Amino acid sequence: MALSEPPAHESADGTAADSPGEPAGRPSPGASLLAHVRAYVALSKPRVIELLLITTIPVMFVAASGVPPLGTALATLVFGTMSAASANAINCFIDRDIDQEMRRTRRRPVAMARVTPLGALVYGLALAVGSTAGFALLVNLLSAALSAFAILFYIFVYTMLLKRRTAQNVVWGGIAGCMPVLIGWSAITDRLDWAPFVLFLVVFFWTPPHTWALAMRYREDYAAAKVPMLPVVATEQRVMLECVLYSWATVVTSLLLWPVADTTPFYALVALALGAVLLVQAHRLLARVRAGVTGPKLSTMGFFHLSNAYLALLFCAVTVDPLLAGLLD
Repeated sequence: MALSEPPAHESADGTAADSPGEPAGRPSPGASLLAHVRAYVALSKPRVIELLLITTIPVMFVAASGVPPLGTALATLVFGTMSAASANAINCFIDRDIDQEMRRTRRRPVAMARVTPLGALVYGLALAVGSTAGFALLVNLLSAALSAFAILFYIFVYTMLLKRRTAQNVVWGGIAGCMPVLIGWSAITDRLDWAPFVLFLVVFFWTPPHTWALAMRYREDYAAAKVPMLPVVATEQRVMLECVLYSWATVVTSLLLWPVADTTPFYALVALALGAVLLVQAHRLLARVRAGVTGPKLSTMGFFHLSNAYLALLFCAVTVDPLLAGLLD
């Protein structure tokens, strides 16, 4: 999907266009401030953060065997949001050169000069310090350490080491996106256990096919930016085969939570049903590739959106299950 220029009522920097009551080229102070705030919010990648919170909240319910303490839950969500935003902002600072090359990312704040590189870096570092300190003071030291590890891993391992060097970038770089599961559990229990590691692996195996489905749609962008995503360096059949294998690993791992966390049959049935839908779609895409369907006709975005729904609904079941178990006791 090609990105168009800003609409006629919006200027290139995201501020409102000149109104009859304003001198030409001089947006009102209120409009300028709002545009500045919006640019920093966009720098945080709020849609990515939403996905991380989807995995943080449910695991706290499992850890608490019901509704978690409100204060701890709110603190975890606030500092978890700050932690993710810090990593995303610093990622935009580091990747500003390739963001300008890609249709999907060229309108990010640093790439469009809505935020200066130094501003993005300072913003990211301030959020990193604030989130780590907040976890340490108001939650616990283990959660603070896990949060700091997630930030450092995303910046130094994924963004700086893997992203531009290997097609396995999202496989191992995805570890950072799995950390909210461990952070949510440790925030409630101040320790780690097997159950959060099972959910960690669910997100770990889910990430590659989810990301590759999107990368198939934008592989020309990644190729132009010289980012060796798997769809850029491998055949479509190879990509779809790996998507199928990782999808199977995701579904099988999700079912392990039943015995490990002693969930009710409700969770197992939901995980089985959702997994069946995911696997059918993955195998359908592989079959289409083997039948000679390639390029835009393959339409991998359907799988991308389905995988989003899969993870959200699976973790909804994770949330509901301990509440249901409490009612049945």
